[in-house]
Amino acid sequence: MKILTVLGARPQFIKAAAFSRAIKKHESVEEVIVHTGQHYDKNMSDVFFTEMDIPLPKYKLRTGGKMHGAMTGQQLEKIEEILFNEKPDLVLVYGDTNSTLAGALAAVKLHIPIAHVEAGLRSFNKKMPEEINRILTDQVSDYLFVPSMSAKKNLLNEGISEEKIFIVGDIMYDVSLFYKERMVKPEWFDSLKLNNFILCTIHRAENTDDSIRLSKIFEGLGLPDKNIILPLHPRTVNKIKEYNINIPENIKIVDPVGYLEMVWLEVNCDLIITDSGGVQKEAYFHGKHCITLRDETEWVELVEHGYNKLVNFDGISDVISSSNFKKIEFGSIYGNGDTAIKILDIIDSFENNMSH
Repeated sequence: MKILTVLGARPQFIKAAAFSRAIKKHESVEEVIVHTGQHYDKNMSDVFFTEMDIPLPKYKLRTGGKMHGAMTGQQLEKIEEILFNEKPDLVLVYGDTNSTLAGALAAVKLHIPIAHVEAGLRSFNKKMPEEINRILTDQVSDYLFVPSMSAKKNLLNEGISEEKIFIVGDIMYDVSLFYKERMVKPEWFDSLKLNNFILCTIHRAENTDDSIRLSKIFEGLGLPDKNIILPLHPRTVNKIKEYNINIPENIKIVDPVGYLEMVWLEVNCDLIITDSGGVQKEAYFHGKHCITLRDETEWVELVEHGYNKLVNFDGISDVISSSNFKKIEFGSIYGNGDTAIKILDIIDSFENNMSH
């Protein structure tokens, strides 16, 4: 069986690595990886793939840096051409990027079965392009691999047949277990001389592009007088200067960190504050409570269990002050860390039955 995997952003490569490792144990399965280049990332060099133990993509498409329509259209055109040449038995897509939607559309028009990993997630905010990509991809997929019961309920509510839906846990848990063994302490960490710290990340446009929101976030982070490490993208640093925001003394701004360094910071911090979907889950996998700087989250289970608190920019300091800094007693909301193997076994058995 030949599986063609379409990826477009660094987090998708990290998730796909878990699946690629499972494929290596299946002699009968061949994987072809397509990198659309949706997120151009200078860190996505061959060194990144070697360090992270990720197979190199066979195709690199360079479709980033365009408006949504132009990007998705160009990806659709190029992926279709690859599908004609490769003739895969299945197309596999992850998450909610334009690359995911383009891969799914190219496959469905050529009558190639589609597997969607991380299906069924919903923020119920259609202003997010990711929400549109998820909904449309789920509608055309043949295998919908969901991380949780709430994701399955979302799909059933949208009229998707139950026989297409498989609860397999979250592939990010597979990833967290694998990379926790390989985490790296940032070189600069010891120079900060911190005994304990809160880890914070801010990158979403609704926070960084709104001067009032961003000012209030920094004001809130400064009030509880706890040490905060904040890896910040240069674009956000420029916004801080543009808005003339004062950075409180307890906040240590550092350059963006690599994934293995990020894992080390998550494992060693006391609390995580973020607006990232992935980091919310990683907080849980590493036993940390999380404060999410957003109005909604796709990971509703974490909020329902009390591990994650949604906070708009007004109440940050109060929530930090009243936060639980104790380690979470880890349950298995998102499976047991064998999601990739489950996905491959399901695809393998169904595709074998189809060919007999």
